[in-house]
Amino acid sequence: MRLILRRLAITFAVVAAGAMAGAVALDRLDKAYPPPLGEIALSPEVVDRDGAMLRAYAAVDGRWRLPADIDRLDPQFLAMLVAYEDKRFWSHSGVDVRALGRAALQLVLNGRIVSGASTLSMQLARLVEPRAERSFAAKFRQMARALQIERRLTKREILERYLTLAPYGGNLEGVRAASLAWFGKEPHKLGLAEAALLVALPQSPEARRPDRHPRTAQAARDRVLARVAAAGVIAAGEVERASHENVAARRLPMPAYAAHLADAVRRDAPGERRHQLLISRSAQASLEGVAAEAARRLGSRVSVAMILADAQTGDVLARVGSAGYFNAARAGWIDMSVAQRSPGSTLKPFIYGLAFEEGLVMQETMIEDRPGNFSGYRPRNFDLDYQGDVTVRSALQMSLNVPAIRLLDAVGPVRLVARMRRAGVAPTLPPGETPGLAIGLGGAGMTLEGLVRLYGGLANRGRARPLRMLAGSDIAPNPASVLTPQAAWQVADILSGVVPPQGAPRLGIAYKTGTSYGYRDAWAVGYDGRHVLGVWAGRPDGGSVPGLTGYLAAAPILFEAFSRSGLGITPLPRAPAGAVRLAGSELPFSLRRFAGSDGVRVAGAPSEPAPEIVFPPQGARIDVGFARDGRTMPLALKINGGRAPFRWLANGAPLPAASRRRTASWMPDGGGASTLTVIDAAGRTASVRVFLE
Repeated sequence: MRLILRRLAITFAVVAAGAMAGAVALDRLDKAYPPPLGEIALSPEVVDRDGAMLRAYAAVDGRWRLPADIDRLDPQFLAMLVAYEDKRFWSHSGVDVRALGRAALQLVLNGRIVSGASTLSMQLARLVEPRAERSFAAKFRQMARALQIERRLTKREILERYLTLAPYGGNLEGVRAASLAWFGKEPHKLGLAEAALLVALPQSPEARRPDRHPRTAQAARDRVLARVAAAGVIAAGEVERASHENVAARRLPMPAYAAHLADAVRRDAPGERRHQLLISRSAQASLEGVAAEAARRLGSRVSVAMILADAQTGDVLARVGSAGYFNAARAGWIDMSVAQRSPGSTLKPFIYGLAFEEGLVMQETMIEDRPGNFSGYRPRNFDLDYQGDVTVRSALQMSLNVPAIRLLDAVGPVRLVARMRRAGVAPTLPPGETPGLAIGLGGAGMTLEGLVRLYGGLANRGRARPLRMLAGSDIAPNPASVLTPQAAWQVADILSGVVPPQGAPRLGIAYKTGTSYGYRDAWAVGYDGRHVLGVWAGRPDGGSVPGLTGYLAAAPILFEAFSRSGLGITPLPRAPAGAVRLAGSELPFSLRRFAGSDGVRVAGAPSEPAPEIVFPPQGARIDVGFARDGRTMPLALKINGGRAPFRWLANGAPLPAASRRRTASWMPDGGGASTLTVIDAAGRTASVRVFLE
């Protein structure tokens, strides 16, 4: 008995020593030949303020490969994957012995491989160390690698790495890239049929590609549905509904929102894989849609750019560089939001704001809109017409050129540029030139980004913040003062009264339009109490587009974009202390009329002549149709000279309303002799006697 015990003890010691030696040897082999689990080359991506993808780029090897995060995957998809591929994944150590034994027995009984025994860990081993041959030796190496992988990674890490590297057809790798390419959505939003297809694809990614082999893909998807239903993962009724859904018919392009800005941030930080912007993807998508629709209406070579920002923080919530990044006909690759263009009349609000600051005018101050000569510079109105005497409020709302230049001559163009530069916006002037009066009508280069920054100051009570693109960047602690709060309110009060473009609703925003010389650039910039939105439309090559104006082309885009941005309208701020709007009769005598910086009429501006009726001419016989059937046509009336507004009288009876225009119309009430009289603002009159037939 004692001898037997001794032999057993010796045997146990030998076996234990052998096991220990074997374990040490295996550990040394494991350390000497570790599995290739280095860094994975992932696709760079740019995301919005909430982490939603804006744009992705292929990895350095040309693959679309995005990281998988179990916490952001559909739990049902994960349950289906494990049930179909490796039902004991959470309990085995890399090799499923039971599945291996079953597969070996089926091989012996049938003489061929009936089912595999590959685990998700073994599949990951094949993905990180691809081998072309299919042999028992290769399978044993996979099992050894799977055991090594299980020693180094947690189950969660194994699953995430597998779902990052698994092939899904073409150059798609990983469930995120596959979900975006085949369904246009992130994998946590998958439906049952979609999830089943993504479970089936990695087994034969090319043979089951839904865009090339839809029947094979659908059959594979249905097998997955049947097996997971048998495993109790999903209900049989859900399988019936899911099996009737069609598979994806085509591969979708990867998201490319805010493409120009995404390219810019990647150039600035090429080593980073993930860039987070302050863009709101929903607002960005809406504005890109508005830009594309508007460009189609405006012409085949016209592009549109927009910037939407939070005036209080400077956060850029949407930035559209063109009407289509991949549209070659519109040169869509050019980012027109940062291109230097003539701003047209968009700087006029700041001219008026400075005049309010200086106490030179108030809203109801009268100002002349007549030809003027400013040391050789002779500005003209856009329509080549003049309104005579108008209020400052009307002059800005009508965007009259001559009154704006009169005010700029008083406040000084250098001061205007200094305010702009204080806000971090430097207009581009011709080399060697100092700021002149022409800057007030677009005679300087400006970017849409700069205009939005300036108008953000108007929306933020006169204080402009730098525009912020990247999440995590600091908000400027001391925003630059563009105008005093009182002057900013006066400007907003005027611009909020501008009539919306035809067909657009009143949104409660303040806005200004601009058109550059030669119909090359159309602008519209608007703001409410929180947000500012700028719009540019034109040809990227600087070509002229006949009829392209800020009011007709850019303003409708502005209103449509504001409506579809999803941000709602924040009411404009109330008047700050010291800001009042007085009626003309309540103004101090010195503010009732603006006569120039020196208190007299601007030098060179001629005195207006007395009004003269040029049509109909004196003594004319005019056929208005009365003699034929008793029905008359309107009679056009036209004058030269005089000071607006004008009051017309026909046979001593006044026409319905006074007008600032030098054209009018009159509907005669009968034929025969008639007398027409016009009275201008200075009380001067002109009359003609005509005979109507």
